[in-house]
Amino acid sequence: MPQLAAQTGIPRDTLYGWRREALGRARRPRASTVPDATLDSEEKFAVVVETATLNELELGAYCRRKGLFAEQISAWRATCQHANAPLASKTERAERRAEQAEILRLGRELQRKDRALAEAATLLVLQKKVRAIWEEPEDARSPMSGAYK
Repeated sequence: MPQLAAQTGIPRDTLYGWRREALGRARRPRASTVPDATLDSEEKFAVVVETATLNELELGAYCRRKGLFAEQISAWRATCQHANAPLASKTERAERRAEQAEILRLGRELQRKDRALAEAATLLVLQKKVRAIWEEPEDARSPMSGAYK
């Protein structure tokens, strides 16, 4: 490394950092090597069936051999377990739609009230600035009625 640093004019620390980073990347599996996206549902189901009886050590060895992660297999297992769950009935779907509409309505109302609150706060700040400019005492005017006491 010292010779390379002298030849290129790049500091040794930078070269060592690049080397360390490159070696670290080489040890980590890349997303492209993990065949999650390349497996279809039948192959994922086959993996779930194959690994159903494996203990943790055997599962780790299987994952290393196949280039998979145990978390992927767990997610696939959960998907398989819920594959035959009953579909929501029309009334449940209607209730869910009504709840979502209510959530949207409440969100819009909250945004409207937030804007109104921000506007009121801005008006109060401006009112204080106007009073400061005109040197009007703050307790001479009631903030609620706008009239002099």
